[in-house]
Amino acid sequence: MIRVAAVGDVHVGTDSHDTLRPHWAHLDDRADLFLLAGDLTKRGLPEEALVLADELRGLRVPVVAVLGNHDYESDREKEVVDILAEAGVRVLEGTSVVIDVGGQTVGVAGAKGFGGGFPGAMGSDFGEPEMKAFMRHSRTVADGLEAALREVRHCDTCIALMHYSPVEGTLRGERLEIWPFLGCYFLAEAVDRAGADLAVHGHAHGGSEKGVTPGGVHVRNVAQPVLRMAYTLLCLGAPADDSELGCAAEADAVQEAAR
Repeated sequence: MIRVAAVGDVHVGTDSHDTLRPHWAHLDDRADLFLLAGDLTKRGLPEEALVLADELRGLRVPVVAVLGNHDYESDREKEVVDILAEAGVRVLEGTSVVIDVGGQTVGVAGAKGFGGGFPGAMGSDFGEPEMKAFMRHSRTVADGLEAALREVRHCDTCIALMHYSPVEGTLRGERLEIWPFLGCYFLAEAVDRAGADLAVHGHAHGGSEKGVTPGGVHVRNVAQPVLRMAYTLLCLGAPADDSELGCAAEADAVQEAAR
């Protein structure tokens, strides 16, 4: 059984010292892997990344992340990545990492993703160059995720990590008008073509927690405003229960500890 702790949209600022560390301190005992699903900072400033690095420093559990749109706001995303890397965080963008968990291999492929929408309500690679660029970027990022997933399909467990949503299911609760800016079905196509055991994203603060790709891959929206706790615990390889990912009792215990 692989225990995956996950959260997105923590929006760390320069005033966030010691706000997350107390809730993450017990992760080493409860999880095998910690995923951060983007929007790690408020404005993508190196000073904010330094605070997050301090909150994470000392954790023994492997930490894997992708950036979110907030992390690009100040055009200093490379500095943010470098700071987090120095703290041991593996930040992915069209790349993957393999982690050993008790003799089992867990492959995580990550990409921020982008908007574009979903069949029947989506942008089109037609018309103005700005719209073409928007949709082509979305396709390019999804292609990067697919390539990264293919790199780790040999692993015992494979997880797709992104910021934008790959499916409509986890956007329910958000205003329909903004769905094209919260995700794109290109990401779900990438996951289904390459294959994965789980897809994790953030970004949709007013959305829903659970969804599924057309190909049947479970999707979880782990945006902190949706979870309303410091992180959620997802267990892969456990006997099925009504959470569809097992480990419900342990997850409940974590929720109580993390409030």
